Amino acid sequence: MIPKTKTAYYGIGWLLMLLALTGQTALAASAAHRAQHGMVVTQSAIASDVGARVLRAGGNAIDAAVATAFALAVTYPEAGNIGGGGFLVYQPQEGGADAYDFRETAPTGSHPQMWLDEDGEYSPARQYVGPVAAGVPGTVAGLHKAWRDHGSLPWAELVAPAIGLARDGFAIPEDLARSIAATLPQMEAYPASLAQFSRDGAPMAPGELLVQRDLARTLELIAADGPDAFYRGPIAEQIVALMASTGGLITAGDLASYRAVKRKPIRGTYRGYEIVSMPPPSSGGVALVQTLNLLEGYDIAGEGFGSARTLHLITEALRRTFADRARYLADPDFVKDMPVRRLTSKSYAAELRETISLNRAGTSSPETFEWPTASNDTAHFSVVDAQRNAVSLTYTLNGRYGNQMVVPGAGFLLNNEMGDFNPVPGLTDERGRIGTTPNLAAPGKRMLSSMSPTIVLKDGELFMVTGARGGRSIISTVLQTIMNVVDHGMNAQAAVDARRIHHQWLPDRLRYEPQSFSRDTLNALRWLGHEIEQGGASWSNAEVIVVANDGWLEGGDDRRRSRGSVAGY
Repeated sequence: MIPKTKTAYYGIGWLLMLLALTGQTALAASAAHRAQHGMVVTQSAIASDVGARVLRAGGNAIDAAVATAFALAVTYPEAGNIGGGGFLVYQPQEGGADAYDFRETAPTGSHPQMWLDEDGEYSPARQYVGPVAAGVPGTVAGLHKAWRDHGSLPWAELVAPAIGLARDGFAIPEDLARSIAATLPQMEAYPASLAQFSRDGAPMAPGELLVQRDLARTLELIAADGPDAFYRGPIAEQIVALMASTGGLITAGDLASYRAVKRKPIRGTYRGYEIVSMPPPSSGGVALVQTLNLLEGYDIAGEGFGSARTLHLITEALRRTFADRARYLADPDFVKDMPVRRLTSKSYAAELRETISLNRAGTSSPETFEWPTASNDTAHFSVVDAQRNAVSLTYTLNGRYGNQMVVPGAGFLLNNEMGDFNPVPGLTDERGRIGTTPNLAAPGKRMLSSMSPTIVLKDGELFMVTGARGGRSIISTVLQTIMNVVDHGMNAQAAVDARRIHHQWLPDRLRYEPQSFSRDTLNALRWLGHEIEQGGASWSNAEVIVVANDGWLEGGDDRRRSRGSVAGY
């Protein structure tokens, strides 16, 4: 019960508070895109069409994912890439799922104190901008490994659409023109970047053709020779030359020794649905299953979408999950004693649930991980083929346009993923900087990620493919898309459109989307003790496919950004 000592208990104020705590926020109806056979949902309409054409031509979900990923490297340069890395979860129509880890690795010269100056002061610019920010790319190796295991169409045929888009150009959408213009000042130090994304340093206008001939030649080499061209051949030589001339760390040996890894997926259940997601070095699968386990103990459907009680419970679950993320998770090849089985167990969730108060917000502290007993650029896409094989793939350059450095002569951007290592050993503070040991930089180590490509099964059959972009808010976004469908009965588009919240332990703030929840609901959250903050207009974007009751596919594209689309047949 709400304590009677609170002034809001009395009169109309108490009534409004009670309604905010337990009522349901109305949602505008959202029609989902539907297709009978296959579907691709991405943040680029051009790339979605490329993937759908592959499906229509008889390719399977992996074939479509490879073609889509390379097309995104051309049409979605903010995050689509061959100079970054990511994760892919593949669920065949029959048999077990595979999880492909093509996360970037730290170059040979990396070490935990590498972003501290001679006075021991932390330099964010060095960690996030320029040549030292780049990890060894994994995308080409990862896509090729998944294709080699499960693909059905020729590799070169799948890379060909991206080659054509880079060579012949495509009309720049309005939001891409704005994005490039905003980033050009940061690219001024890198002539190859300015040459690729401007007209002699001036922003390009919407509707102009973005032609990337150097990128087309690079893709032609990858189409002909696969990963060898990228990691040992002429492309590798171009990367190493850039590193040598700018003080970067990636060496020829780092590139030649890179390997994508096939791992065992993280599995869990939520209200009878099976969750299949990515294991470490992604924190997404562990965090998602742990949070769902916590929330399974509450009547979320009965509390209602958007009620203060529902938002409070999601926040408290995320608070505890992100604390465990910081405490335990990292690259499993370097940290051998991660308690993944315990973190994803129902029994551990039951223990943590005892620390959640229904009437008061918890407190996040950088000094402790104990709980008293209670009295930001990434690309994701989802693919389903006619046989109901499914791919959920998230890959990234990390920041928008990565480290802003185009490899001269090669036409692709490098990542700034070194920024995902913990910056200062031992320093964890209220601002959200994490200094715990597991995710400190080391040569060859894969930095911790929040990417959460996820597939949901019902009675052993494909039910949902989901994932998102958006830094640490990826986890909370994927969580809420699943809850929106399972708990609140939304279709794919409604589940994506529904407004979201985010909490990540530190900083201790509940962020909510603008124009989302009622003033009464927000006041109720403040009354419960939450520090709330309005977040950006589009901190995370989800791309979702749901198998409807009639067997057709429903697609939900995140309209918080205008370039995405659902393509099916």
